[in-house]
Amino acid sequence: MIFRRSWIPLASACAIATIGLAHGQEYDVRKEFNVRVPMRDGVEMSLDIYRPRADGHFPTILNRTPYDNNRHFASGMRYARQGYVYITSDARGRHDSDGEWVPVMDEANDGFDTQEWIGAQPWSNGKICTTGGSYEGWTQWMPAPQDSKHLTCMLPEVAPPHLFRNLPYENGVPFMFIANWMLIMDGRTMQIRGRSLREIFLEAFFEDLYDWDRIQWTLPLKDLDNAAGYDIPWWDDWMEHDSYDAFWDRADYQARIARIDVPVYQISSWYDHDFPGTFLNFPLIESHGHPDARKHQKMLITPFGHWYYLQTDGRFGSMDFGPGSVVDADRERQRWFDHWLKGIDNGIMDEPRVKVFVMGANQWRTADTWPLPETEYREWYLSSGGHANTLHGDGRLTTEPPRNEERQDRYRYDPADPAPSAPPLDPPVSIMGPEDLRPIHSRNDVLVYQTDPLDEPIEVVGPVTLKLHAASSALDTDWFVRLSDVHPDGYAMRLGHGVLRARFRNSISAPELLEPGKAYEYTIDVWPTGNRFRKGHRIRLDVTSSAFPLFARNLNTGRNNQTTSEMVVAAQTVFHGPSHPSRLILPVLPIRDQ
Repeated sequence: MIFRRSWIPLASACAIATIGLAHGQEYDVRKEFNVRVPMRDGVEMSLDIYRPRADGHFPTILNRTPYDNNRHFASGMRYARQGYVYITSDARGRHDSDGEWVPVMDEANDGFDTQEWIGAQPWSNGKICTTGGSYEGWTQWMPAPQDSKHLTCMLPEVAPPHLFRNLPYENGVPFMFIANWMLIMDGRTMQIRGRSLREIFLEAFFEDLYDWDRIQWTLPLKDLDNAAGYDIPWWDDWMEHDSYDAFWDRADYQARIARIDVPVYQISSWYDHDFPGTFLNFPLIESHGHPDARKHQKMLITPFGHWYYLQTDGRFGSMDFGPGSVVDADRERQRWFDHWLKGIDNGIMDEPRVKVFVMGANQWRTADTWPLPETEYREWYLSSGGHANTLHGDGRLTTEPPRNEERQDRYRYDPADPAPSAPPLDPPVSIMGPEDLRPIHSRNDVLVYQTDPLDEPIEVVGPVTLKLHAASSALDTDWFVRLSDVHPDGYAMRLGHGVLRARFRNSISAPELLEPGKAYEYTIDVWPTGNRFRKGHRIRLDVTSSAFPLFARNLNTGRNNQTTSEMVVAAQTVFHGPSHPSRLILPVLPIRDQ
């Protein structure tokens, strides 16, 4: 199976007049390409600068990217005409910037040094807003805790969390999308053979060029770069550091998020493959952030994927979320920049801080807090007669707590024949989406638990948790779960997933191997969702131990799964009953139609 699915206070009116930023005024543009800016170690970054051809001091919009700053010509021209300085910088070791390319690890210092250089320029008014999506979200979050006096606001879109919570590792399990990314990011320039970044995930690019169907099975995983014809040192480093240690802590901006004191507008989607970043960062700022950051942060969640801003209608895979689901990303960015950099009172901060789309209802929900007000956490207990295997088994989800001990559910996890990840969307517009999970639910190594058809709709919006009581014959294994909305015609619409490498059940920095056969309670965070399960639909949960090739396989030996090849079959047992109450915890909201 080929993985080819789409990746301060307001300025006064007097100050605005002083710097000549009248709203609606249009400027001629001065363009300066390949401007060399030295970092603290003397290595020079390459910046393209678009700025008004006029005297005065102007605010700056800053983008730092590993994907070639030449792509930003249109944005540079647009914003410079409006009275902004728009700067886009190649990341260290990429394209026209000097130095060695090592993803992520230099972004904090290089980002801060770039901001300090900008603030000292004669055309700068000392205000900077960072912008960009995906990896470009990392280039904003990582320098922000260093607290440049010029950083005024941030706009990270579809931005990942720290590197052990999503990619390259999600709770200890390698997210194989990063292997695809690794192959196109080797060296100084993009290895995409004339295609756009988005196109390579919508076409058979990896299969055509690398024989991906074959090399994705490479063991040890550390050698996958060699199997594709590359030798990439940073890939080896990533694979060798298989637990959270000092290596990963260098880039853990979330551990330093309390130092961020500027407004942040986060935008993501329910089906964005970097989705956990937004939903981890927003509550982190709420609980640990500087008061200025807490008061002025915003979050917007669409029902789409990584490239949400390209949606022109509500169709996404087999679903149609309606025309009201489409977000005008350019307008949101413009309003954020205008408010915080020019002091324009455009109402953006008068609106609720949180706006999320609820699928099924096809409506937006707004609030000032996350999780949303009135959220009630309800438990659905896993139950069966011991035969929950496949969608035709007897697995049930029930709100009644178990009163009697039940037979356990069992399956065998064979890394040589892993349960697959979800089938691709049609058309393949996103790496993740509302796929039909029935093909997966037909396998014997997948346990399926579901409600009866619902008598009344249930609206689930927020973080989802599974308390799983389970045992394995192996020293280490993975638990992979998915939540889905089963329509009356049987379509099992994927909502979100959760994955946990068993050795990290208590800590990602202090792994503990299993005692074979012993039951443990695992807390598995399932990605948040926003969905109304309609009357007649079912809530379904599946439990298995793999989702390949989206995630790499656990070989069940207790050793480093990325540097070894030996594998063993694991006998897995899921418990339910009074002594082992496995249960799904859902955030339920009262139904309020607009």
